[in-house]
Amino acid sequence: MEFAELIKTPRVDNVVLHRPFYPAVEGTLCLTGHHLILSSRQDNTEELWLLHSNIDAIDKRFVGSLGTIIIKCKDFRIIQLDIPGMEECLNIASSIEALSTLDSITLMYPFFYRPMFEVIEDGWHSFLPEQEFELYSSATSEWRLSYVNKDFAVCASYPPIVTVPKSIDDEALRKVATFRHGGRFPVLSYYHKKNGMVIMRSGQPLTGTNGRRCKEDEKLINATLRAGKRGYIIDTRSLNVAQQARAKGGGFEQEAHYPQWRRIHKSIERYHILQESLIKLVEACNDQTHNMDRWLSKLEASNWLTHIKEILTAACLAAQCIDREGASILIHGTEGTDSTLQVTSLAQIILEPRSRTIRGFEALIEREWLQAGHPFQQRCAQSAYCNTKQKWEAPVFLLFLDCVWQILRQFPCSFEFNENFLIMLFEHAYASQFGTFLGNNESERCKLKLQQKTMSLWSWVNQPGELSQFTNPLFEANNLVIWPSVAPQSLPLWEGIFLRWNRSSKYLDEAYEEMVNIIEYNKELQAKVNILRRQLAELETEDGMQESP
Repeated sequence: MEFAELIKTPRVDNVVLHRPFYPAVEGTLCLTGHHLILSSRQDNTEELWLLHSNIDAIDKRFVGSLGTIIIKCKDFRIIQLDIPGMEECLNIASSIEALSTLDSITLMYPFFYRPMFEVIEDGWHSFLPEQEFELYSSATSEWRLSYVNKDFAVCASYPPIVTVPKSIDDEALRKVATFRHGGRFPVLSYYHKKNGMVIMRSGQPLTGTNGRRCKEDEKLINATLRAGKRGYIIDTRSLNVAQQARAKGGGFEQEAHYPQWRRIHKSIERYHILQESLIKLVEACNDQTHNMDRWLSKLEASNWLTHIKEILTAACLAAQCIDREGASILIHGTEGTDSTLQVTSLAQIILEPRSRTIRGFEALIEREWLQAGHPFQQRCAQSAYCNTKQKWEAPVFLLFLDCVWQILRQFPCSFEFNENFLIMLFEHAYASQFGTFLGNNESERCKLKLQQKTMSLWSWVNQPGELSQFTNPLFEANNLVIWPSVAPQSLPLWEGIFLRWNRSSKYLDEAYEEMVNIIEYNKELQAKVNILRRQLAELETEDGMQESP
């Protein structure tokens, strides 16, 4: 298919762009295969370059011969284009609708993008499983890398290489895979060097109504326990939902077969409930007519902050089991690709200082989200505006990033990265020139040959020139476990995401830049003071030597 077939009118002059809190801009609108571009001849006017894949929905209005297109983006932007001529407006609208809903992944921009920067680091090979394994293999010999899934035959959503107990062979892993949802047998997520405890993750056990068991599964997770120790199974479903799953062939671990494990249910919502929550929240944020009572009422009705609290509470529980109880844990929900990954990732941010650095956090995204099989292509296909809701969309990754921002806000000196880093990841998960977030799992990415045909996001982010905008000037390495508060008054709305297209967020950015400048100025002053102190000390030493007999 040629993109030209979908572009009925490639260029229109005298188009007026309207954005909230910005002056209107008149210019020429151009459509390419992947971008909507508005360029103005006015001096000092920023061009608009918008990826078609970032467009969530469009509305059309007509007043006489003047047509108006309202574009609603996946990053929550809303822009308006006034286009002279009804036919041109209809042609532009239908072209945008076609180009923003391409069926084939291989027609998306990452397959056509060519970087304008020098590629110093190949991001596709920055965080390989073998490299991650080496980080803790020196502290323990109880684990090994397994290549049982090298052709994705055992588990379609797992990577080719996983970390498992050394005492469990590959044949046992194949048997356990038949007992776990989607073949997702328990694998290592995190090793806590302080006490040797671990976080495992998996899919739900397929016990069914007959109480089916698998001795290889029992042996596998018991292999993670120390002598005389108990473990915890954190199920991210309510007990009622877990019991209902048995009727569909799923279920949970029976106490009789796992006597050394205590099961805890920490309910975290999923799928359409999360999507509806996002829609309600964005709708409330965009309504400028609210009085205070109505705004607070709609914010509460969205339940977004309630979901944040539920996820953080489960993550804190997991971290507490590891660090304070000295117990290993297994985490799963149903599939093990959504709420499970939220909890395992956030627990590591609480426990592991490396996860709070830029490269450590990138490694976490690779290991616990991309390689672990979070279906980005399905979950991020649509955002808060699209009218044709499907079953699989859900802001799971955005909720995770929001939780990270909450912890960053409470511990502003413990993270090497800043809020801009989290916003950038949100944007690229939904629409990007890079191939990192394409596909639903490693198997799909291999079939698409993303490493050969697209550029990794990390290749761009980790350039020295780009890192500066994502680096937190307040950062001081903190090797301690950090315990975030989950009290309601400690969990505010993330303005940087949900209100950033309002004028208020612009002022917040200016205030932040001013704060950074003050910090840098104070650092320079402190450096000068230290130099003066050394010079004074040297002078005092010389005077003392001259006065001595």
